[in-house]
Amino acid sequence: MINKVAIQGVRGSFHHIVSQQFFDDTIDCIECLTFDRVVESLITEECDAAIMALENSIAGSIIPNYALIDKYELHVVGEHYLDIQHNLMALPDQRIADIKEVYSHPMALLQCKEFFKKHPHIKLVEDKDTAEVAERIQEMKLKGVAAIASVTAAEIFKLNILAHSIQTIKHNETRFVIVKRTNSEVHKDVINKASVKFEANHKRGSLATILNVMSDCKLNLTKIQSLPIVETPWKYAFFVDVTFEQYLDFEKAKSVIDIMGDGFKVLGEYKNAKL
Repeated sequence: MINKVAIQGVRGSFHHIVSQQFFDDTIDCIECLTFDRVVESLITEECDAAIMALENSIAGSIIPNYALIDKYELHVVGEHYLDIQHNLMALPDQRIADIKEVYSHPMALLQCKEFFKKHPHIKLVEDKDTAEVAERIQEMKLKGVAAIASVTAAEIFKLNILAHSIQTIKHNETRFVIVKRTNSEVHKDVINKASVKFEANHKRGSLATILNVMSDCKLNLTKIQSLPIVETPWKYAFFVDVTFEQYLDFEKAKSVIDIMGDGFKVLGEYKNAKL
């Protein structure tokens, strides 16, 4: 049973919204400003699970989070897709012309860069969290400063939305995963997606051979992400997501890839949220 989860950000952040949608609005959240702190709270058993963003449909993968899940032997037990709508917000008496600086998470700034080309007078400043900036503006009554955050953050911190949905591409989704210290308790009859990691050796066609095994075992490759192995220059680990109809097909693929690939590891087995 999950009673407490760790999230990156504060109330009103997108991680907080995911916690309410995946669990319910009564879940107790530990607010963390960094993903390192999120992981720390999980491995020290301050919480039962953690929520981590892994990829965005505009900005791509959040590679450091793959490394954190791998390094601390965490297990993906679920996933959740959230429609990300970025909104520009400030104190109620402010207009866009009054705004001199916008503080937000680098990912949010990247997703909204086209909007700010129309407002060159605004300086963009990277910060740790979207909703935390909104909270700071309200608490310190900061004028001339705006945040990029969710409608929920604007409601919680009583800020005025100056512009709605300012992200460059209007259909903007982020994939979040729910991670725990132990492997999934999801029944095999429900599992139809998995996240795995392996290292391909330097032999010609080694990666292609492993991918062919997945295809032969009726696995559908939905994501592949490479990450350098720091201790071994020019060697890479591959993080792969696959979907399947029969868990037996995945078990067959696991047994073959475990022999063929170095450092094979199952990071999680769970239910596909994108159906």
